[in-house]
Amino acid sequence: MNTAIDTLLQILDLEQLEHNLFRGRSPQVGWQRVFGGQVIGQALVAASRTVVEDRHVHSLHCYFMRPGDPSVPIIYEVDRIRDGGSFTTRRVVAIQHGKAIFSMSASFQVAEDGLEHQLTMPDVPMPEDLPSEKELSEKYLSVAPESVRNYWERERPIELRPVDLTHYFSQKKLPPQQYVWVRATGALPDDPRIHQCVLAYASDMTLLDTSLFPHGRSVFNKDIQAASLDHAMWFHRPFRADEWLLYATETMSTSGSRGMNKGIIYTRSGELIASTAQEGLIRLKESEK
Repeated sequence: MNTAIDTLLQILDLEQLEHNLFRGRSPQVGWQRVFGGQVIGQALVAASRTVVEDRHVHSLHCYFMRPGDPSVPIIYEVDRIRDGGSFTTRRVVAIQHGKAIFSMSASFQVAEDGLEHQLTMPDVPMPEDLPSEKELSEKYLSVAPESVRNYWERERPIELRPVDLTHYFSQKKLPPQQYVWVRATGALPDDPRIHQCVLAYASDMTLLDTSLFPHGRSVFNKDIQAASLDHAMWFHRPFRADEWLLYATETMSTSGSRGMNKGIIYTRSGELIASTAQEGLIRLKESEK
């Protein structure tokens, strides 16, 4: 199995301490704070383990309150708010050093048939028509800024293939949207809940950065302080996170040192399988204002 995927699955395999209490750990890769997608994914694992197997998450709403410390475990406390006839509701609080760093509300539903419609997938190149991360590294990264180069050269469990690379290599002001193909870098177990948790992990990638497209900046710029403030996600249809998915993101507004973004995720065949929304901190550092 791919090393990065193996590590991700280990991270998502929480230790149960008590009936509603779980412990998660972070990879020791030199990060100064815990990646937000990791906390989302682990919190969803904790909530899912208190829900009967025939119910799957259809929505989650999260708040990031403090930076996570990757050097110590994260404790996830689940509140079993409601078990209804069709829906189950859970609340999860992530705790470190005796304080809440994150909270999530999640709703689960039994599978039901009903009306069907969706937005049409944008017309973009397929992932095999775009440079792989290896090809990107060989062709472009030698001239990329060090921060960008370090990001792309790091082994990750999620592969990204941006449709347009302009954002990574220039300060050009761009339209307020981006398209990125994403997938796990190795095969995942067939359990649908694993795929939902892995996609929840991946959904925090690239979304906030879209806020900076119209300003010719990125989260790699030294004059930018960026962090996720909240995150919402809705799951619409079954999918596999180890197959290519198109993450189409758009920024609606940046103001008050915050950026608001939304995302829609499609399979390569055009099925809309999930939606996201996130507001993040987009702050110019004091010396740059």
